[in-house]
Amino acid sequence: MKTLFFVLLTVTLASAQTLTWQPVQPGIWKATVGKPEAYNLLTASGAMPNIVALTKLGQTTFPLPKLAISARVIDGKTYLRFPLNRTEQLYGFGLNFQTVHQRGRILNLHVDHYGGTDNGRTHAPTPFYVSSDGYGVFINSARYMTVYAGTAVRKDSPDPPVSQDRNTDKSWTSRPYSDAVEILVPAAGVEIYVFGGPKPLDVVRRYNLFNGGGCLPPRWGLGFQQRVPKLYTAGEVQAEADAFEHKGFPLDVVGLEPGWQSKSYPCTFEWDKTRFPDPKGFLTTMLNKGVRANLWLNPYVSPSASIFSAISPFTASHTVWTGQVPDLTLPQAQRIFFGQLAKDGVVPGVSGYKIDEVDGYDWWLWPDVATFPSGHAAEQMRQTYGLLMQQHSLALYKQQNRRTFGLIRASNGGGSSFPYVIYNDYYKHQDFITALINSSFAGVLWTPEVRSSDSSEEWIRRFQTVVFSPLAMINAWDSGAKPWSFADVSQEVQELALLRMRMMPYWYSEFANYHFDGTPPFRAMNLEEGFRADVKHELLTTSLEKNPYAEAVRQEIKDQYMAGEYLLVAPLFAGQKSRTVTLPTGNWYDFYTGELVGNGQQITVTPGLDRIPVFVKDGGLIPLMPARLHAPKPGEVVPIEIRYYGSKPGTYRLYDDDGETFNYEKGQYSFRTIRVSKQPNGRISGTISPPEPGKPNTIGTVTFMQMTK
Repeated sequence: MKTLFFVLLTVTLASAQTLTWQPVQPGIWKATVGKPEAYNLLTASGAMPNIVALTKLGQTTFPLPKLAISARVIDGKTYLRFPLNRTEQLYGFGLNFQTVHQRGRILNLHVDHYGGTDNGRTHAPTPFYVSSDGYGVFINSARYMTVYAGTAVRKDSPDPPVSQDRNTDKSWTSRPYSDAVEILVPAAGVEIYVFGGPKPLDVVRRYNLFNGGGCLPPRWGLGFQQRVPKLYTAGEVQAEADAFEHKGFPLDVVGLEPGWQSKSYPCTFEWDKTRFPDPKGFLTTMLNKGVRANLWLNPYVSPSASIFSAISPFTASHTVWTGQVPDLTLPQAQRIFFGQLAKDGVVPGVSGYKIDEVDGYDWWLWPDVATFPSGHAAEQMRQTYGLLMQQHSLALYKQQNRRTFGLIRASNGGGSSFPYVIYNDYYKHQDFITALINSSFAGVLWTPEVRSSDSSEEWIRRFQTVVFSPLAMINAWDSGAKPWSFADVSQEVQELALLRMRMMPYWYSEFANYHFDGTPPFRAMNLEEGFRADVKHELLTTSLEKNPYAEAVRQEIKDQYMAGEYLLVAPLFAGQKSRTVTLPTGNWYDFYTGELVGNGQQITVTPGLDRIPVFVKDGGLIPLMPARLHAPKPGEVVPIEIRYYGSKPGTYRLYDDDGETFNYEKGQYSFRTIRVSKQPNGRISGTISPPEPGKPNTIGTVTFMQMTK
C-alpha cells in the first residue's frame, strides 16, 4: 500500500534519478547518485564492516518503498527525498543536546562546538537517522548538509497537510505536516545507505557494525580519570595520585592539560623540561602507582616545534592560533605529526590523548576559504578532521599492541570503532544527559564530565551521572577540584566512585557487546523494547502579540536512559528532590534494594541526595567485582558476584580477555554464559559456563546474590 501511495510523487519528479539499490551487507543497501566525491566520511575514517557480526544479524527486507525515494542532481548539488508516514518518529542527525525527537526540525549538519541550540552544528553531526518504523538512512558525504526532517511540503505531495483557516481553526500551525525527509548535499553526487531493522535497535546495531563495531576500551579506561590543573609539575601530579591513594579514592588515569608541553596554542608536542625534567621516568613512576597518563593537545603546530619546518609544506593555507594545520590526509604529514606523538608520547608510555579544538568555533578553526595541499576542500577537512586524528592516533597504539581510551572534540559518520569519547566546554547538566541519550544514534560516545559546581548538591548529582557514563572523569584543568572538594558529600562521592569500580565487569561486558554486536552501552529509551515514546504537546501559553508564530511545546523524555542490557538510569539535577520515571513494560526493580517499583507506568521517586535512581529489568544479572582503587592488571584474576533481580530466568554473557592488548582481535577472548533461575522454594540457582581452553581467564570465584526476595 505504501509503495502505491508514493508512485504519484515519483512520476511527477521527472528529473529524478532512478536509484539502483545494491545489497552490501545483510540488511544494508547502497545506492549511488550522480558522481560521488572520492573523499567521504567512510574513506576518512577507514571504517571496515564487521562482516561476521552483520551476518549473524541476518537478512531483512528493504524497509522503504523504493519508488518513493527520489534523488536529483541540479546545478552541482544533490537533492534527496525519503518518504515518511504520519506516525513515525525520527532520531539521530548527530549529537544533539536538547532534543531526542528530530521530526519537524531543520538542521545544517556541520562540525562545530555546540553553541546551545540543536541546529545541526555540533561535535558529531552524523548524517544518519533512525525511524521508529525500524529503518535507517546514512548519507556518506563529507560536506555540510541541510536536512528538512519532515518540514518541507511539496505542492505535489501524495499526502499533503490539510489547508486550515487561521481565523477560525485553533489547531492551525505555522509548521504544517510534511511527508518526507529532504536533504541537500552540496556536491554533484553522493552515496546513500539504507539500514533495515526490523527494530530501531537492530538498525543502530547494523550501522555500528557496518563501521567496524563499537570500540572496546582497556579495563583501566572504565576506571576513574582525574584531569589536573594545566601547569602542574611532575611532582604535583605524583602528589595528587598519592592523595587519591591515601584517601581511598579510585584513580586509573591522570590527564595532563596544556602545560605538559613546552608551548601550547599552538603546540610543540614536546615535554616542558622545567615541569617534567624526566618524562620517561615520570610515566614509569605513575604506572608503578597503577595510574596512566593522558595528554592534552590540539593539532596546530607551533613555530617553536621541532617538526615545524618539516611539516610546513604539508599544511593548510591558513593557521589556527598562529599554528600550522597539518593536512592529515597526506602520508607525509601523517608520518611527521604522528611520528612526533610516538616519539614523545606513545613509545615512552603515554596511555592516551585528549584531542581538543578540532570542532569549532568558526573564528577559531581554519575558514572555508582555506586550501589544503591534498586538494580537499576546507569544508571536507572540517567535517573529517576529528576522524583523521582518531584513526591515525589509534594506529600508534595498535603498533604497540596496547589499547587506548581518549577524548576528542569532533567525530562523524564512520567513527563508531574509535576508542574516543566526545566532550565539550558547554556545561548544562540536563543537556549533557540528552547528549548521552543521542550519542546512541550517532555512533559516538559522550561523557557528562564534572568540572565544577556551585554547591555540594550539584557536585554529587553531576558525579552520579559520570559514574553511569562511558567515561568517569573530573576535569579540574582550571578549578583544581578533587572528588573530596565538598567535604559534606565526600563520603557519598567516594562510595559512588567505588561503585563504578565494582561495576567494571558489567561495563566491560557491555562495551564488548558494543564491539561484537553493535549495541551501544548507553542508549536512548526509544531503543528499549516496551518503551512508549508518545509525543505530547503542552498548550500554547505565549502571547501571540509577542510571537505570532509561536508553537506548542513538544514534550519528550530526554532525561533517562539505558545503561547496558539491564539498567535504566534516571538522574536528578540540582534543585530536584523527586522526579518522574517512565518504565517500559515488564517488571522493574530498584538497583539498590531489589524491590519491585513498577511495570510500564510512570512512577515518582525521591531517592535522597546520596543515590541516583537506577532500575533493573526483570531477570537482570549484574556482575560486580570487589571495590578497588585501580583496574585489574592484565591477567589478574578477580572474584565475581552476580546480583539477580526479579523472578524471570536470567541470562548474561560475561566477557573476558587480557584487558589491555588487541589480542581479542585474534580470537583471544571469551563470553562465559551465566544463568540464574528462581526455584519453587523461592531461592535462586546460578551457573556459569566453564572457561574456554587456551583463552584468557581472569574470572575467579563466582557467587550469586538474590536481590529480590
